[in-house]
Amino acid sequence: MTHNSTDLATPQVADPRGDPSARSGGGGLGALTATLSRSRTIAVPIVALLALIIYFGSQNSAFLSTDSAQNILRQMAFLTVIALAGTFVILIGGIDLSVAANATLAGILIATWIDSFGGPLAILAVLAIGGLVGLVNGLITTQLRVPSFLVTLGMMSVLDGISNTISDGGPVAFNSQLLHNLVNKTSIPGIPNGALIALVLTALLTVLAFATSFGRHLYAVGGNERAARLSGVRVQAVKLAVFALAGVIAAISGIIFTGQASTGVPLGADPSLLNSIAAIVVGGTALSGGVGGPHRTLLGALVIVILGAGMDITAVDPYTQLIVKGAVVIAAVAITIDRRRYGVIK
Repeated sequence: MTHNSTDLATPQVADPRGDPSARSGGGGLGALTATLSRSRTIAVPIVALLALIIYFGSQNSAFLSTDSAQNILRQMAFLTVIALAGTFVILIGGIDLSVAANATLAGILIATWIDSFGGPLAILAVLAIGGLVGLVNGLITTQLRVPSFLVTLGMMSVLDGISNTISDGGPVAFNSQLLHNLVNKTSIPGIPNGALIALVLTALLTVLAFATSFGRHLYAVGGNERAARLSGVRVQAVKLAVFALAGVIAAISGIIFTGQASTGVPLGADPSLLNSIAAIVVGGTALSGGVGGPHRTLLGALVIVILGAGMDITAVDPYTQLIVKGAVVIAAVAITIDRRRYGVIK
C-alpha cells in the first residue's frame, strides 16, 4: 500500500526516535538526561557484546576460531531477519507474535513451489503471501480494534495449521540448489550470503526508519498515537503498512531458514519467536513503543546468538541456558521500557 508523501506529511510532529526522555521537554538538565539515556540504551548491548566475546574467548579459545565465527554468522542471519520483522510493529506500540509462524509457512511454501515454479517466481509468491498475512493482521487490528497481541496470537495458530496441512506434518524436500547458494555460499570471503542479506536488510530498514517521512510517522505513532493523529498522521495507514512489511520480512526469514536447513520443516521457525523478541528488546527497542530501531535489533541479535554459542561451547547446561536467557530478557525490558507511558504497572 502506497501513499503520497503529502498525504502523510506531518511537519508538526516532533521526532521521537531518541530515548523517551527526549520528549520530556526543556533544555539544560533535561537535555543532558536525554543524552545520557540515549547513550545508555545504545551502549548497553555494545558493551554486553564485547564483554561476552572477551569472556567466552578467555574460557575456550575455540570460541574465537574461524569455524565458530562462521557458525555465529549463520545463526545471526536468520535471527536478525526474523527479529527485524517484529521491530517496526513494536516501534508503533504493538506486537506481532505470528512472525515465526509466518516464517515457517514461507519455508514450507518455498520448499513446495521452488522446483515447480522456479526460484524467482516462487520467492516472489512467498513474499507476497507473507505480506498478505501481515496485512490481514493489520486490518483486524485497525478495523476491528482488536489488540495486536490477540490478533497475532490467533494468527500464529492459523498459520501453523496451514503449514502442517500443506506438508502433511512432515519435512518437504526439494531439488533446487538456488536457496542453498543464495543463503550458504559466500560472495565476500568468510561471510555467508545469509549474513549479508541480514546486514543489507538492516541497513535498508534503518534508512527507512531514520531518513523517510514514513519512519517519522511510525515513531510518532509509537511515541504518542493520539498526538500523532491530531498532528495529521494517518495512523491506520501507517499501522497497515507496518504489519504488511513485517509479514514480508518474516517471509524472507523463512526463506533463509529453509535455505540453511535444505528442507521445509513444519514448525521449524516457531521456536525462534522468543529469541526474536529477546533480540529486539536486548538491542534497546522498547516494548512500550517509539524508541529503538533496526540497527539496535542487529546488535540484540548478535548478543543473543553469541550468548547462546558461548554457553554451548563452554558446556553450560541447557536448562541453565534457559534461565540465563530469560533473565537477560527481563533485564533488557527493565532498562528500555518507558514507565511514564503506563499509569499503572500490572
